[in-house]
Amino acid sequence: MPSIKKDTSFTRREFIIGSTILSLFANSIASAASEKTIRFGLTPVFLNEDLELLSAITSYLEEATSHKIILTTRRTYQEITALLLSEQLDAAWICGYPYIKYQKDLELIAVPEWNGRPEYQSYLIAGKDRKVGNVDDLIGDIHAYSDPDSNSGYLVTNALLHKKGTSSDDFFKKTFFTYAHRNVIRAVASGLAQSGSVDGYVWEVLQEIDPKLVSRTQILEKSEFFGFPPIVATRKSSKTTEIQTLQKALFDSPNSASGVKMLKYLRLSGFAQPDVQLFDGIAAQVKLLDNGS
Repeated sequence: MPSIKKDTSFTRREFIIGSTILSLFANSIASAASEKTIRFGLTPVFLNEDLELLSAITSYLEEATSHKIILTTRRTYQEITALLLSEQLDAAWICGYPYIKYQKDLELIAVPEWNGRPEYQSYLIAGKDRKVGNVDDLIGDIHAYSDPDSNSGYLVTNALLHKKGTSSDDFFKKTFFTYAHRNVIRAVASGLAQSGSVDGYVWEVLQEIDPKLVSRTQILEKSEFFGFPPIVATRKSSKTTEIQTLQKALFDSPNSASGVKMLKYLRLSGFAQPDVQLFDGIAAQVKLLDNGS
């Protein structure tokens, strides 16, 4: 009996379909492999509870950079700084205090501008009904700090007390960290703390968006002006195309609808060119406490 050979050849239609599927699959893999991302860290600022804000930041930066933006938030400043230094983040919005502490490893990318200037102040606050006039009236208080790596929420008050010949432990009855400037205000407003150290930008903006909360506190003293919490990258990553693209997007933010939307949520007017001298005041406080002089 003659053998019967099975026809294994493809028809022209089958060949075209198969080639198309393979081409689409290959393009999909190539596209995924070539998609560029920017891993951007945010420290626990007062607006970190606002999902609309996070969405506005992501939307604008993705539009302006043509990169996928991966936002990372953590409870403490230290956690974000550690992720940045270990290159698990490409850039981060941190406080001026950790920037000064790790300045040899970090590069300034941009400095936010609030009310048209790249600076802010620390506020010393107390409960609204207390009859107090300055820091000397707070001796023996239960005092709320924001974060041990916060300039306005920790360093400023400690430097002030040091100049007075005392320390936080000796001056206050008790201190604790709230890990958010908003929470410092809440602690003082509720009476959980009698006084607190807080970011002036946060206090002022919360006075606008949550006046009932802020009205239960009073400002006793305002510090000198310091460089606003900056956007930084490691010195190595600052030379990459991704970070240079991010930097340009920040500078250009007032020039597009989505950028203006982001700035409106942040209550910022824009981002300034990096200027290391803006942080000289913070550096002086760090040196003061480190030297014990």
